[in-house]
Amino acid sequence: MLSKSLMLLGRLSRRLAVRVLLGALLALGILLLAPLIQPLIPDGWTDRFGRDSVLPILTILASSMLTVTTFSLSVMVQAFRAASSQATPRAYRLHLADTTTHTVLATFTGAFLYSLTAIALFRAKIYSDPAAVVVFWVTMGVIVAIVVAILRWIDHLSTLGSMDDTLEMAESHAKTPLRAYMESPTLGGVPIEAGTLPPQGSRAVTAERGGHVQFIDMARLEQRLSDAGAEFQVAAIPGAHVIQGEPLGWISGDGIDEKQIRACFTLGVFRTLEQDVRFGAQLLNEIAVRALSPAVNDPGTAIDVIRRLIRMLTEAGRPSEDAPRCPHISIVPASAFDLLSDAFDQIARDGANRPDVVGALLDGLEVLQREDWPELAAAARERRHYAIAHAEAAITVEPDRKWLQEKADRER
Repeated sequence: MLSKSLMLLGRLSRRLAVRVLLGALLALGILLLAPLIQPLIPDGWTDRFGRDSVLPILTILASSMLTVTTFSLSVMVQAFRAASSQATPRAYRLHLADTTTHTVLATFTGAFLYSLTAIALFRAKIYSDPAAVVVFWVTMGVIVAIVVAILRWIDHLSTLGSMDDTLEMAESHAKTPLRAYMESPTLGGVPIEAGTLPPQGSRAVTAERGGHVQFIDMARLEQRLSDAGAEFQVAAIPGAHVIQGEPLGWISGDGIDEKQIRACFTLGVFRTLEQDVRFGAQLLNEIAVRALSPAVNDPGTAIDVIRRLIRMLTEAGRPSEDAPRCPHISIVPASAFDLLSDAFDQIARDGANRPDVVGALLDGLEVLQREDWPELAAAARERRHYAIAHAEAAITVEPDRKWLQEKADRER
């Protein structure tokens, strides 16, 4: 069960500035360790690999790496903006977490700072001749790292910001919360029905500020409730939006401070994918809806999204029914109906006049109706009727209407 500390650490590791900073610190650390290694250098190497050999190389690196880093950053920003405009604005945040881009830019920046600092230390006469040999061989290693990074960058740029790359990234990110949902639909808590009233005598724990519920530290919350002999009914599951003063949940029992409960909830301006299974489906749905807009007019992308969503849902299996790991916490799990509504309803409405899109959607939902998850099968059947109703209202050409009627009759 993911803790809040690990979640925040994971977010930190996906920030571009953090990886670039680590690369720079690694480069500077190597330079500071060079004098410590100099006793291991054979005497004959100082003439061949000394100061005069390494300084010209460092000068070339210092002048070129700054240019390469600046150019790479501009290319990255342009690619991310292109992805945001042609797919969905939320795709920008997915690309910002791209580890390949982070690693390449960290290598370029680290190489620039390494070479610039090394030149300054040489000019200050801090390095002796044996230490210069160490710097020479470290510089050879830096050059190899730069070459590998450039090759990776060239390969990555061939797809960076493209629709295929954005779709692949959105699908990959959406699978993470979906797998977690199938392993534990209630995040480890006790499942309750939607609309369940708060326990009698319970008191509300309200949000101190507005935002989306991004994460609930269930293990930490369960430990605090267990120690206090209290119980908690979650009102705002991950993905829900609350405003200041709205309840995050209701607590029954004394001996626990409301601040301790609030500390287990992470609220933010944006929805995130750590625990929000519906957000992953919504991301892919938004890409399809943008593709169906008159300005883009790309039904092929919408069909691709439908097939990706169907593949994700069929490969995910069915939710686990294991015993709750957090018996002091009750929660309403995200429903299959809501999941399919987020995934397909807008596509059904905006693509209702396109037989190719309607056909892909109806075929996909028909596949989901055969899944070994009764709730998903029932939701797929209902969403299929919804899609047929919109298509019947939008399609006016008689041959297409006949085709649609055959599709609808096949289920009946």
